[in-house]
Amino acid sequence: MSETVLRATDLRVRRGGNDVIDGVTVAVDDGETVLVQGQSGSGKTTLFEIFGLLSDCSSGELVIDGVDVTGLSRRERALFRRDRLGMVYQDFQLIDDLTARENAQLPQSHARSYDDAWLDTVLDGLGISPIADRYPSTLSGGEKQRVAIARAVANKPDIVLADEPTGQLDPETTDRVISLLFEASELAATTLLTVSHDRRITSHFETIYRLTDGTLTRTETGDQRPISSDES
Repeated sequence: MSETVLRATDLRVRRGGNDVIDGVTVAVDDGETVLVQGQSGSGKTTLFEIFGLLSDCSSGELVIDGVDVTGLSRRERALFRRDRLGMVYQDFQLIDDLTARENAQLPQSHARSYDDAWLDTVLDGLGISPIADRYPSTLSGGEKQRVAIARAVANKPDIVLADEPTGQLDPETTDRVISLLFEASELAATTLLTVSHDRRITSHFETIYRLTDGTLTRTETGDQRPISSDES
C-alpha cells in the first residue's frame, strides 16, 4: 500500500473577504502523478504556493512527509522546502549570473550538501550537459525549462511541484516539457504534482482534480501515458 506524502485537510485561504481556497481536502501518495486543473482565477497558483510553503493558509491542516507544516516558522518552512520539495515555476526563476549547472545545483548549494554524481546524472538525463557552462541569457525557453526541472530534483525531493509548466507552449514543446517532467520525477523516484489550465496534458497523469472557485474535486483517473523521447 502506498504511503501518503501530502495530506491537506479543509485548507482555506481568505483574501479580501473572499475564500480563494475553500475547504480543500486531498491526499497524494508516494510516486503518484497528480494534475490539478482549473481556469485562470480558480485558485491554482494559490494552491501551488500553499503546497510549496510559499504562502500561509488561513485555516486547515497540511501534512507533508509526516510533518504538519502549517505550524512551522518561516525559517523552518524555507528549510523544509529546500530539503524535501522541488519547485518548477512558470517563469523559470533562474539566476542570471549563474551558469546552467550552477542554477541546477542551487538546492545543493543552499544545503551545503553536494552530490556531483547525482547532478551529472540529472543533467545528462535531461540533455543539459552540453549547455551546462552557459548563462540563462544565452539559453532558449526550452533550455531554461530543462534547467528549472533539473534544479527541482537536485536534492531528490519527496514531491516535485510544477506551476503551469506548459504555459503558452505549442503542442510539440508541450509534449517535450511533460516528458521531461516525468523523466526527472522517475529519475528521482519522487511524486509529481502539477497545476495547469492546459487540457492537452490530462491523459498523462494518474489522477486529475478540478479546482473551481477554490473548491477541489476529483474528476477522473488518467492513463498515465507519459510521452517517450521518440514521440517528441
